[in-house]
Amino acid sequence: MAQRRNFTDQFKAKIALEALRGDKSIQEIAAQHQVHPNHVRTWKRQAMDGMADIFTKGGRPVGPTEAEVKDLHAKIGRLAVENDFLSQGLER
Repeated sequence: MAQRRNFTDQFKAKIALEALRGDKSIQEIAAQHQVHPNHVRTWKRQAMDGMADIFTKGGRPVGPTEAEVKDLHAKIGRLAVENDFLSQGLER
């Protein structure tokens, strides 16, 4: 059984950009980079579909970053400890 190849995002972007330029045919690009032409078509379509999001969202990812999530988890932990401490004080 053949093993699947995993392509990096940078590689896919490079191929998609090359396909968008239109200098070469899909088949030429696929042969040059040793990928299936369907991959090239798919990556080109994904690039075209996602291009509008870059401009509407200012090029920033949607949602919190990993650092923000980490900070929020730490804050939740501190608040939970404070809440437990205060609830024990009320029981006395």
